[in-house]
Amino acid sequence: MNTVTLHPSILRAYDIRGVYNQTLSPADATAIGRAFAACLASKSLGNKVVVGRDGRLSSPQLAAALIDGLVDGGANVTNIGCGPTPMLYFAATHLDANGAIQVTGSHNPPTHNGFKMVMDGKSFFGEEITDLGARCAAGVPPKKGGKCEVQSIFNEYINRLLQSADAGDLSVVWDCGNGASGPVTEAVVRRLTGKHQVLFSEVDGTFPNHHPNPVDPKTLEILRAAVKSEAADLGIGFDGDGDRIGVVDAQGRQVPGDLLTAYLAQDVAKRHPGETFLLDIKSSQLALDMLTAAGGDAAIWKTGHSHMKKKMAETGSPLAGEMSGHIFIADDYFGFDDAIYVALRILTQMVSTGQSITAFMDGLPKQHATPELRIDCADDRKFAVMEKLQAIVTQSHAPEAINTIDGVRVTSTTGWWLIRASNTEATLVARAEAFSPEALSQLVSEIQATLADAGIRWSFG
Repeated sequence: MNTVTLHPSILRAYDIRGVYNQTLSPADATAIGRAFAACLASKSLGNKVVVGRDGRLSSPQLAAALIDGLVDGGANVTNIGCGPTPMLYFAATHLDANGAIQVTGSHNPPTHNGFKMVMDGKSFFGEEITDLGARCAAGVPPKKGGKCEVQSIFNEYINRLLQSADAGDLSVVWDCGNGASGPVTEAVVRRLTGKHQVLFSEVDGTFPNHHPNPVDPKTLEILRAAVKSEAADLGIGFDGDGDRIGVVDAQGRQVPGDLLTAYLAQDVAKRHPGETFLLDIKSSQLALDMLTAAGGDAAIWKTGHSHMKKKMAETGSPLAGEMSGHIFIADDYFGFDDAIYVALRILTQMVSTGQSITAFMDGLPKQHATPELRIDCADDRKFAVMEKLQAIVTQSHAPEAINTIDGVRVTSTTGWWLIRASNTEATLVARAEAFSPEALSQLVSEIQATLADAGIRWSFG
């Protein structure tokens, strides 16, 4: 019986993620496959597992090793090949699978890779990942009956994406960033009306043109320039595995995920008045107020795609969104984060309502907010730092001003600020929003002072 002790740094809150052949190896992937099959068996859920992968250079090796482990553990594997993570989610539903695993490093550097997992239609995360690691260390005996078949789900996925899509006569620039969304985007665009330019659709795990992180303003520079050159109505960018979206409007303004969610809510809330609409803890108060104005019951929840999908299922929410560009639509869709589908819903709403993203942005009151501020903090230290920060804030602020569901969010008469530990990187994430530039500067100073009290030296700018 093979025992494998996984590097502790790769067992993340939402998924498994590490540096290929440093903290994550093919042998680890095989052990993870066996352990996942054992988890399925222990829950008597059946043994049908779908496996997909992104376009990273290490993904074919890791996917093959993962499948070996799943088959050795008795699983009946369907290998759907390379494609975006939402195509895997779709395949799991379409094929009625008991589990699904995507080999992907998401938006991390090219040398990184990992696994996003689903079991029984739900995200496999948190304590389940901890248990998976324990099973790997204890060893999993082989089980007979496992097998693997290759099956394409590409055409079925494209058809579902386009089921109600309408691009009218819009002009759109799409930036796939050489990630796994490229072939899907090309296939979708061929069947849309309007004018479309697709950038960097060739899957290339070296990401030669820019890093595929559509929330980082630097990665949107090429998209922004193309929108201006084409006089396009908007630009749409995807991350490496196609579950996060970035948007720039016709004026080149970046539209954050919380405001994109608020835009979509204007349509979704018509069919779901009074229902729960979720935003993550980093989201703007403006976006929350807009969800309420649209007719939804706006609520804040923990950052992270796994947390959001679980909360959506619990509350029956038709729509949720994160600042990071994960947007989840359960209104006439499956509720998972599919950036390509979200893009098509945005286009369709622009056509049906006549309100462009640009006009939507023009109508917003001026915001005074920081971007996501990333503060280096080692993985083995960041959660202890957050405990200290929470104690400091609890002593210095009234209880009603503090939200601790995910980090510490402090609200005052002039705005709010947040510090939380990233669950995917060795960083703390901070953000602030205020009613004036002066108030924003004061809130940033408060973040800096609070961090200093916890032993973290950081300066803004």
